[in-house]
Amino acid sequence: MPGNTFGEAFRVTTFGESHGPAVGCVIDGCPPGFPLDLAAVQAQLARRRPGQSKLVTPRDEEDKVEALSGLDRESGRTLGTPIALIVRNADQRSSSYAEWHHVYRPSHADFGYDAKYGIRAWEGGGRSSARETVGRVAAGAVAEQLLAARFPGYAAAAWVERVHTIDARDAIDALHVTRAQVDATPTRCPHPASATAIEAAILAAKAKGDSLGGFVRLLLHGVPPGLGEPVFDKLDALLAQAMLSLPACKAVEFGSGMSAADSTGLQHNDQYVWIDGRMTTASNRSGGIQGGISNGMAVDLRLAFKPTATVLKPQASADDAGNNVELQAKGRHDPCVLPRAVPIVEAMANLVVIDCWLRQRGQVGEPWPGLGGPLRKP
Repeated sequence: MPGNTFGEAFRVTTFGESHGPAVGCVIDGCPPGFPLDLAAVQAQLARRRPGQSKLVTPRDEEDKVEALSGLDRESGRTLGTPIALIVRNADQRSSSYAEWHHVYRPSHADFGYDAKYGIRAWEGGGRSSARETVGRVAAGAVAEQLLAARFPGYAAAAWVERVHTIDARDAIDALHVTRAQVDATPTRCPHPASATAIEAAILAAKAKGDSLGGFVRLLLHGVPPGLGEPVFDKLDALLAQAMLSLPACKAVEFGSGMSAADSTGLQHNDQYVWIDGRMTTASNRSGGIQGGISNGMAVDLRLAFKPTATVLKPQASADDAGNNVELQAKGRHDPCVLPRAVPIVEAMANLVVIDCWLRQRGQVGEPWPGLGGPLRKP
């Protein structure tokens, strides 16, 4: 099954199905000798895991990570060989899907998998389930450690900006959002009043057997200038691919995004300026990327997520025997994917940045002076 590997220099392959024995990833290309902190990997998996609040699926998974290879047993340092990280599934309930496994669920990947392969793992959606993202988060946590060690100012901060009609965009100081603020509420919205309203909206939708969508905002701080490969592997193109590969993500915009179409060139241009010997821009409508290459400003993305496809109300659908039927779905599902999407979005961003850095290092070395700092005036 092609399409399970992401990256060129830092290659990540995820594996496993929702109701299989385990899920995880294999990382190839991790530099040797790095003291990997598995506890930090576990912490990120805990942010993604199900059952963490009444806003998400009650599936009870500990999501305990195990390293099968790639680490020195005594020191815990990376060996430079493939790192295999595995999380065993413990709370599968395939019986929830058994009576209607032949029915194609609206807006799910069921029919697509049958059309492509002629066979599918119907239990919990199999490979198309968000359970697959366990491997992404584990790999992203490894990448984050490497990036923070190489670029001390590096930080990925994502948060829930809007759910349905509750929009906190104007109330959030985006440049100063911290992970602690984001994780302070189960909604992962760092604006307390909006978080309260979002929680109520999600619970109301859940009580009705419905679901909600919304927006996640992501800022990457400390990304050095010079990352990204023109023409086809631009940094924004790679980030867009990474984010659109996530379950339920329907759109991505950078910086000013779609609103740029309403501006003139004079209004929209980010003007360069030297400040204290450092090259920067007076604004950041480009979202930290120009010509597909990072410019040292914060990389700024906004992602749209659709409402969860599984709803608990009867719907018209069709089965694999040529019949139009009514489907009454069962099982345990998130009424809104956004709170658990936050660490997954951060993970995918980390994977893109680490891959771009290693590709840049391999091609031309370090293009900026010093230890990864921004370009400075001679």
